[in-house]
Amino acid sequence: MKKRLGLDIGTTSIGWALVLEAENSKEKSVIRKTGVRAIQYDSFHKVEKNGKVSESKSPKDDFIAGKGLSSCASRTQKRAARRNLQRYKLRRKKLIDVLIRNNIVTLQSPLTETGKGATHETLFLRAKAAKEKIQLEELARVLLSINKKRGYKSNRTIKNKEDGILIDGMTIAKELYDNNLTAGQYVWSLLREYKKIIPNFYRSDLQREFDLIWEFQKKFHTSVLDEKLYLEL
Repeated sequence: MKKRLGLDIGTTSIGWALVLEAENSKEKSVIRKTGVRAIQYDSFHKVEKNGKVSESKSPKDDFIAGKGLSSCASRTQKRAARRNLQRYKLRRKKLIDVLIRNNIVTLQSPLTETGKGATHETLFLRAKAAKEKIQLEELARVLLSINKKRGYKSNRTIKNKEDGILIDGMTIAKELYDNNLTAGQYVWSLLREYKKIIPNFYRSDLQREFDLIWEFQKKFHTSVLDEKLYLEL
């Protein structure tokens, strides 16, 4: 028996049939299985070259224009966002548990950013921590701010009509090095210039910022900021 796969390709569906074809008079041809896959154009999403996913108004035109089409891209993007949020929550909880265990904060310490200007205040403390003494509870807020993002290992480009192009890879890493800035100081300088886009950083730049802040604040909180706590963080 010969196995043959038949396809009926239409504009909105693909029909298929698996046929066992007789090769002699003793055998009998039979249709083993059939099926159809309907293509619902209203569920397509287009994927731009920069990775942005949006609903496709005209899948046919987008396909001709060379834009990637996917019926799962939006779902995949949302699932990735949920995973990132869950990972962030786990990182935050782990860090808070360590801070509480080492008597840096308590369960009553205000660690969430609530109220107008709270985020700006945290970023100000983050920039200040690399060169001026701050209190332990303030240091906890700084560490939680750094903990928000893990940083990237590769170059990424962000395009924005208002702020132009920010490349949060070697370009920003070089600027941090040349001007002896931490990631927090760089972000604070952007906010003072009324920039609205905060770039992502290399993971190594965030690690460097953490180490600089740790070493500087350790001078004022020697009894708390020891090697054991550093390894836990």
